[in-house]
Amino acid sequence: MIAFSRRTIWTSILICIIAAFIALPNALPQAWRDALPEWMPKNTLSLGLDLQGGSYLLLEADVDAVYKERLESTREDARRALREANIRHTISVQGSDTLVVKLTDANDLAAAEAKLKPMIQSVEQGLLGGGANNYTLSTSAADGTLTFKMTEGAATYYRTQTLSQSIEIVRRRVDELGTKEPTIQQQGADRILIQVPGLDDPARLKELIGKTAKLQFRMVDEQGDIQAALQGRIPVGDELLYEAGPNGQQIPYLIEKRVIVTGEQLTNAQQSVDQRSGKPVVSFTFDSQGARRFGDATKQGVGRLFAIVLDNVVISAPRIQEPILTGSGQISGNFTFESANDLAILLRAGALPAPLKVVEERTVGAELGVDSIRDGTTSAVVGVVIVIVLLVLCYGLFGTFAVVGLLLNLVITLAIMTMIGATLTLPGIAGLILSIGMTVDANVLFYERMREERALGKAAASSLAGGFSGSSNAIFDANMTQLLACAIMFYLGSGPVRGFAVTLGIGIVVSMFTAVLLTRIMVVSWYRWRKPKVLPV
Repeated sequence: MIAFSRRTIWTSILICIIAAFIALPNALPQAWRDALPEWMPKNTLSLGLDLQGGSYLLLEADVDAVYKERLESTREDARRALREANIRHTISVQGSDTLVVKLTDANDLAAAEAKLKPMIQSVEQGLLGGGANNYTLSTSAADGTLTFKMTEGAATYYRTQTLSQSIEIVRRRVDELGTKEPTIQQQGADRILIQVPGLDDPARLKELIGKTAKLQFRMVDEQGDIQAALQGRIPVGDELLYEAGPNGQQIPYLIEKRVIVTGEQLTNAQQSVDQRSGKPVVSFTFDSQGARRFGDATKQGVGRLFAIVLDNVVISAPRIQEPILTGSGQISGNFTFESANDLAILLRAGALPAPLKVVEERTVGAELGVDSIRDGTTSAVVGVVIVIVLLVLCYGLFGTFAVVGLLLNLVITLAIMTMIGATLTLPGIAGLILSIGMTVDANVLFYERMREERALGKAAASSLAGGFSGSSNAIFDANMTQLLACAIMFYLGSGPVRGFAVTLGIGIVVSMFTAVLLTRIMVVSWYRWRKPKVLPV
């Protein structure tokens, strides 16, 4: 005869009470949850995009821009090396993966190759694998050219790094908005899928995510001829950038290409208010290296204009009145409180390694979510009611025990999903309903096996023990197979498939507890109390 210790019985009861306590806020209106004492749990299940509405964006990273940036860096290194060797040349970038060096004198080819050959080696050789190089270098003695071509290994590495960094930065930006349970994941080789449930301003999300947010502090060249620059004659070492002025005016500046400090050296950025003007500004703080470079630049540039450039647009260009040695300052401009806060979010999250463009955009309305919740809830309730009726009709008192275990299965599953912060989606509701079926299946196996034992003429105690022992292996095998399928779906699937796998997996694990342990405890406790001659099953 199966027996359970008091410790096992009371531990099981305690688990059920705690689960009910945690799951309770899901059944309460918002006003009631707000009125709960501080010590009581108030967290509820997060609803997915298909249940509460929100924004769906599919972004594509401009990986070619990263390749070109790498080529530009290599071109500057090559130009510097050839100048030091007094080798006359011209360098051009062709496409997104090729750099061509044309020598004025073809006789310098061997010397140029010796100078440039070290540049083909990768600084990430261990990551590229097998000592791979960034480039292959080919030469042509006939016309005195050297051609750098990016290797496939380097291109794959840079693309992978770009996507992983972009996903992390996008996640930081979305989290700063205070949204709950966003879905941010890679899709394909160069795309990022973003789903933000409950966000009622998708335009702001798109604007916030789409900005590269490369912040630079650079000096303004006040000696250059701005009029000549507007006509295309830009001095070497400068570039022409604009600041958005009042009434849509564009104010031109000649900005030195030399970057003094970048946004990567910021440790913090917050929206604040200028004490003198009362206007919104962005206050920032540099790390030790950035503070030193910023202090040196402001010390040497007193009286000069100092441009703050974001994504090649001048945010402001204040004049340095005195050295700033504290490592902190503020960015002023034509900000609203919201735009200042958005800029602070961008700076805290960091700059994207590559521009992102919106490939697909969808907005799921809240009305669709309400319909989905109503239909999903209705189907779940109808299914549970039918199952309860059938269990009671088929198995009588033991069917009632199974119904109690079934309801506890739902409560514990909701409690676990609430604790781990899982997101409930429409496929998740389907997984929840399927897990109910798995729980019922286990009880049916118990009771049918008991009937078989009773039909063989065995006593009630023997029928009870035989029913439990004879069905345990089948129940364990079925549940483990389902768990394996859930693990595969979660690992290989995405979005709705993962939501289904998570809910079903949790439900199956809980069913092992409720069906295998709780229902047995109830049946055995009843038997010890009533000691019937024949099992009423």
